[in-house]
Amino acid sequence: MSKLYLVPTPIGNLEDITFRAIRILKEVDIILAEDTRKTKILLNHYDINKPVIAHHKFNEHKSIPSILNRINGGETIALVSDAGTPGISDPGFLIARSCIEADVEIESLPGATAFVPALINSGLPNDRFSFEGFLPQKKGRQKRLNELINEQKTMIFYESPYRLLKTLTQFSDFFGEDRKAAVSREITKIHEENKRGTLKALIDFYSKATIKGEIVIVVEGASSYKKTQLNSTESE
Repeated sequence: MSKLYLVPTPIGNLEDITFRAIRILKEVDIILAEDTRKTKILLNHYDINKPVIAHHKFNEHKSIPSILNRINGGETIALVSDAGTPGISDPGFLIARSCIEADVEIESLPGATAFVPALINSGLPNDRFSFEGFLPQKKGRQKRLNELINEQKTMIFYESPYRLLKTLTQFSDFFGEDRKAAVSREITKIHEENKRGTLKALIDFYSKATIKGEIVIVVEGASSYKKTQLNSTESE
């Protein structure tokens, strides 16, 4: 039956892909890719020879109707992003919603996503968490940070290496410099790095370090922070 598959791809190490994902990519008629060049590296590694069409945030609104037509015409299509799970801070939401509205079947495969290992590596509570993705770069950024000051759950953010230090500094200003946090960089890659400590300690470290690669920041929730502060006061 024709359908759309949402297929997670490795976030770094090419071995982090499921057998099922490889099979699906070999069986579909077309693969939609956020960056065709990056996707072809993965496809060539697994000897997958299928037509690859660009599908990204700059063309997804225009391309969705033709994609739906192709599926309705009998073709099976897979969507992949550059790395990780489609729809998680990557294209995927719009086409999934459009398929649902058009009564086109979709199937999402489980697989790699950067925030899960970062959360587990952080050592912060992971029973309940808030995934924030990328904060607004300008408009709405301070408003969102204000809204998160009293967030009880562990918070997870994506960030670029160019804005890491600025973001940590803003977190310190809004959440308190003693709030615990962790920065995970280049997850699953050769130079993977996980740094944990207070926001102040992380700012001190990254003020002197060379910052490269994909980054996930995990920040302690307000409830855990306040509990730690209370226990510290009682022990004095």
